[in-house]
Amino acid sequence: MTTQTQYTPDEVVERGQTLYKQSIQAKVSENNLGKYLVIDVTTGEYEIGEDHLATAKRARIKHPDAPLYGMRIGYKAVASFGATLRPENDETQ
Repeated sequence: MTTQTQYTPDEVVERGQTLYKQSIQAKVSENNLGKYLVIDVTTGEYEIGEDHLATAKRARIKHPDAPLYGMRIGYKAVASFGATLRPENDETQ
C-alpha cells in the first residue's frame, strides 16, 4: 500500500512551478510554445499536448490519485476570455 501525500492547492501550484522552472522548462520550452503541460507534482512526470483535457487525461491514467499542475508553455495563463492571449516574452504587452 502506498501513501499519497496530500497537498493544498497552493502547494500544488508552488511545486508545479518549481518543478517546471528547475527541471522541465529547458527540455520543453523551445519546441512546444503554446502547448499544454500537465505535471504530476509528486513524481515530476509530465505530459505535453495540443489539447488540455486530453493531456490531463493521459497524466491521470498514469497516476489516478496524483496532484496535477497544468499550464500552457510560454504563457502566463492557460486560456483567455475576451482578450488576446500573448506569450510571456511578447514585448507588445
